[in-house]
Amino acid sequence: MMAHGEQNKINIVLVDDHAILISGLKLLLQKREPFQVAGVAENGEKAIELYEKLKPHLMILDISLPDMNGLEVLKHIKQIDENAKIIVLTMYEDEEYISLIMKAGASGYIPKAAVDEELYTAIDTVMEGYIYLRPKEVTSIMKFKQTEGSAFKLYASLSPREKEILQLIVKGHSLTEIAEELIISIKTVDTHKTRIFHKLNINKKSELVEFALKNNLFNLSS
Repeated sequence: MMAHGEQNKINIVLVDDHAILISGLKLLLQKREPFQVAGVAENGEKAIELYEKLKPHLMILDISLPDMNGLEVLKHIKQIDENAKIIVLTMYEDEEYISLIMKAGASGYIPKAAVDEELYTAIDTVMEGYIYLRPKEVTSIMKFKQTEGSAFKLYASLSPREKEILQLIVKGHSLTEIAEELIISIKTVDTHKTRIFHKLNINKKSELVEFALKNNLFNLSS
C-alpha cells in the first residue's frame, strides 16, 4: 500500500532531445513538492514506450523531436489513452500551428520562451481538468477558426461543377484539358472559372492554388 505522500505525487514524463532543457525542467519541477519526474525520453519512440509503461499523470512534450513529429507522438498517445494529459512545448507561436496542436489532443501549450513563468500554472490548470492556453493563444485560435470557417463557407457556396473545375485547375490542368475531361466547351469552363474567382474573392490562379492549399481543399469531395 502506498504512503499518503506517494498517493499525492504527480508523476510527470519529460520528452525533449535537449539535455539542457530537460535539466532546467527538472530543477523547476523539484521546487514544487507534488511534482515528481517519473521518466525522461529523448525521442518519440521512447516517449510512447514510457507512457505505456509508466502511465504518468502528465507528459510535457517537445513538439520537435529527432525521430518523429511531436504531433504524431501526441496523437499516438491519445489513441492509447484518450484521457492522457499532455502539455506541449514549442518555439512556434502562430495560430494555425497552435490550432493543430490543440486539435491533436493537447491539454495545453507553452512557448519554450515562457516555460519558467508559466509551467506551474499550466500544470495546475491541466491537473484540475482544464485546458491551458494563454489569453493571447485563445484569441489567436478563435481568429483562425473564424477564418477557417469563412473559407469553408466560401467553398460550400460553389456548385458541384465549380468544385470539380477548381480541383482540376489547382492540379495544373489547362482550360482545354478540363474541357476535354469534362466533355464541355472551353467557353463553359472559362465561365465557371470566372464564377469561382468571384465567389472566392480571388483574382488569379496562384491565389486559387494558395486558397486550396491553405484550406486543405484538395481532398474534399464535391
